Amino acid sequence: MTDTQPTTPQPRGPVDHGVRNQIVEAATEHFSLYGYEKTTVSDLAKAIGFSKAYVYKFFDSKQAIGEVICCNCLNQMRQAVDEAVAGADSASERLRRLFGTLAEAGSRLFFQDRKLYAIAVVACEEQWASARAYDAHMQQLILQIVREGRESGEFERKTPLDETAHAIYLVMKPYLDPLQLQHNLDFVEVAPAQLSSLILRSLAP
Repeated sequence: MTDTQPTTPQPRGPVDHGVRNQIVEAATEHFSLYGYEKTTVSDLAKAIGFSKAYVYKFFDSKQAIGEVICCNCLNQMRQAVDEAVAGADSASERLRRLFGTLAEAGSRLFFQDRKLYAIAVVACEEQWASARAYDAHMQQLILQIVREGRESGEFERKTPLDETAHAIYLVMKPYLDPLQLQHNLDFVEVAPAQLSSLILRSLAP
């Protein structure tokens, strides 16, 4: 539906994807076990048997490694949303699935791997490129759904398109943004259905 995608940070150093993947895999395991903040580049180098200097040939900082892992996590959420939305036969159903799948995918990551979820939170707090791209993709997806709903006659056309899409984005943000989702988990089972129904009533022509 939309071409916007979270972008993986550009690699540096030798073109050796095997080593780069080893570093990312080791970092994913360490971050999952000990957390992003408590893991150092030295820890990662030791885990894979490389010197810290060699790791720096591929990544210029711990954040650069975290960016790749964060991008992988957010890509999983984005793909789940895109697949759910693509299978709907109306703009109204796409909007419902967008909201529901976002909340489901985010809460699943939160409960299954809290420390990796914490990386996504840091990325949103510090506005990493992976988090910005993920957010932009979701905004574009909302805009596209609203546009299609207007074209099909499902949604009203009086309110400016950008204003409508942005308002929906703001309503969804507590369940779209990992930083905010962690504070809204008590309502994650009921909020997506209730809020999407409210949005759809407001969009009726």
